[in-house]
Amino acid sequence: MQRKSFGDMPCPIARSLERVGEWWSILILRDAFYGLTRFDEFQKSLEIAPNILTRRLSALVDAGMLKRRRYSTRPPRYEYVLTERGRDFWPVMQAMLAWGNRHFAPEGPSVVIANRETGEVADPVLIDRLSGRPLSDAVFKVAPGPAANERVLRKLAAAEHGMQAASSIEGAGPDSAKRVSRVNSRARPRSARSAARPNSGRGLG
Repeated sequence: MQRKSFGDMPCPIARSLERVGEWWSILILRDAFYGLTRFDEFQKSLEIAPNILTRRLSALVDAGMLKRRRYSTRPPRYEYVLTERGRDFWPVMQAMLAWGNRHFAPEGPSVVIANRETGEVADPVLIDRLSGRPLSDAVFKVAPGPAANERVLRKLAAAEHGMQAASSIEGAGPDSAKRVSRVNSRARPRSARSAARPNSGRGLG
């Protein structure tokens, strides 16, 4: 069965998953950030079958995340190094590391991000470059960009309406969650409700 392609969807998250959504790809990129570059290094680290590793490395090269560079002529051998696009994935990796340590490390973190000079452990957060405020601040929201199509506009408008409805009845009692669900259902356009049904055949967008 052929996998659905996310490459033409207007959602930047879906398009990103098209390039790195397979778990081996993310682990290969992790090891590339750790300094691994050669096929045998990746294979030893990941304990991955050679044919799968070959496919994943080729896919990351095709996606512009890694660059294939010859390091031996006789016999010809290549290493795989991060491109600018690949290096730009580092904040995503930091966020995954912090999320994993917070939720899936009951024994404590095995890997952290620390200051090279002081050794102090960092607390990774995403911030707005202009204001310096964390993006988790309630002042920020997901908003349509200049290339947003009608489907994106409808989806974000429905989400905004639902958030406003939830905020307006916050603290209204034990049945508030049920009322939020009913308000959201009525607020969403028919097309948005259809898109949310399982087996509708529509993907992320």
